[in-house]
Amino acid sequence: MTAIPLAGAALLLLLPESRFLPGDTAVRRYGLGVSGATLLVALSAVAAFDYGATSRVQLEIDHAWAPAIGLRFHLGADGISLPLVVLTALLTFLCLLHVTKHPPAGGGARLLVALLLVLEVGLIGTFVALDLVLFFVFFEVVLIPMYVVIARWGGPGRRAAAYKFIFYTLLGSGLLLAGMLLVAVNAGTLDMTELARLQGEGVTRGVQITAFLLMVVGFGVKAPMWPLHTWLPDAHTEAPTVGSVLLAGVLLKMGTYGLVRVALPAAPEGAEVWAPWLGLLAVAGIVYGALACLAQRDLKRMIAFSSVGHMGFVLLGIATLTPVGINAALFGNIAHGLITGLLFFLAGAIKDRYGTGDLDALGGGMLGAAPRLASFLTFASVASLGLPGLAGFWGEMLALVGAYRPHAALPRETFVTFMVVGGLGAVLTAAYFLRLLAKITHGRPAGAAEASGASGASGASAGAARGPVAAISAYEYASWVPLIVLTLLVGLWPKTLLDVTTAPVRALLGGG
Repeated sequence: MTAIPLAGAALLLLLPESRFLPGDTAVRRYGLGVSGATLLVALSAVAAFDYGATSRVQLEIDHAWAPAIGLRFHLGADGISLPLVVLTALLTFLCLLHVTKHPPAGGGARLLVALLLVLEVGLIGTFVALDLVLFFVFFEVVLIPMYVVIARWGGPGRRAAAYKFIFYTLLGSGLLLAGMLLVAVNAGTLDMTELARLQGEGVTRGVQITAFLLMVVGFGVKAPMWPLHTWLPDAHTEAPTVGSVLLAGVLLKMGTYGLVRVALPAAPEGAEVWAPWLGLLAVAGIVYGALACLAQRDLKRMIAFSSVGHMGFVLLGIATLTPVGINAALFGNIAHGLITGLLFFLAGAIKDRYGTGDLDALGGGMLGAAPRLASFLTFASVASLGLPGLAGFWGEMLALVGAYRPHAALPRETFVTFMVVGGLGAVLTAAYFLRLLAKITHGRPAGAAEASGASGASGASAGAARGPVAAISAYEYASWVPLIVLTLLVGLWPKTLLDVTTAPVRALLGGG
């Protein structure tokens, strides 16, 4: 799964265009084929996985990398990483499917496809790496491709957004590396499975407290954790559609996955000290994200701020230090990837058709002018607000349940307060998505409502100038429908995911 996209990107970048796939159409189809092959390998891993031993690392590769300093090329998957690997392979394939018919403006298909494939290498590698240095290498691989995607194919403010993205993430990465090496040096191993088995043994309490704080800040930048989130709205707003989908759908999950995979088992005493503060920042992000969404006037920016709130529920689940809370976080990761990936696909489709993402300029009446597009947006919105029966509900509900009964070492009254505040944030989430739907899908199209009034002539002219809305293409249906099906499947049968994650979560927390 890492070799196929790496080889695919290398061929595009190293071979001259005159000798290998001349023409943008051929390049886009080639990228689709490479990502499709990677997805097939991911699906074969799902088929080969032993679901009777989800806590055991499977499909393992373990070779000496730099024996003198104990580095190993160690890859594998368990029930925690497998769903994220499949999500990454699926979203990358859907993005390249989308690019095949709807490339971002500005050309450069060869570079774009190569960068998306390198992104896939870094993302999948992060989720399967089992050596701390190898994990960090994959963790960093995604930065430059995403920076270039934003800076090259983004909107008018793309340069500033790309600089902000790279500055924040590099700063967080420096702190993350320091925290991980602090644990590794004291524990005497870089192997993540061994660190999970030791549960902090050999690492003093003071070192654990310091290392966990450094790792929380490093992973929190990527998560994004309030108040380290400020790079996210700009990056999402300016990024092209496929950049936003991968950024929200997978890249944010690297931070929360790292907290669960690395920070919690490597520094459990540090986790107990900092968990209440992590919970506080999580619920602050939930409420802040919801209030910020209510104030937004741009569709993509609103969805970006919604990610701050949704990932706040993931961080709250992690802060409880309980199997229920960690399962909630892992479930929320997958649900957010599916639903927010769909929302950004739809935001891009709306901007392509209407020429704007401004909510006031879009006006109302989308159900009348483009009923299928409006129906997709309605489904994605109610899924994101946590409607029972859809994937978004379970992560939020289980995070609140986990906060009601946190780990015995944590102050229960504090976490019950977090639960109440988080519940308020869930209500606000419903408010801003319902406001969105009322504003652009219902009512009459912009200009039509005033057609009979004093300003009717100009309003009618504005409405007429917009023209008919283009129909949804077959490529768009193919990109969106799998996300809808999986949102329904995971929402109606949460056992599908929970059975895979429960055993490895208990093992990771030292419960065997």
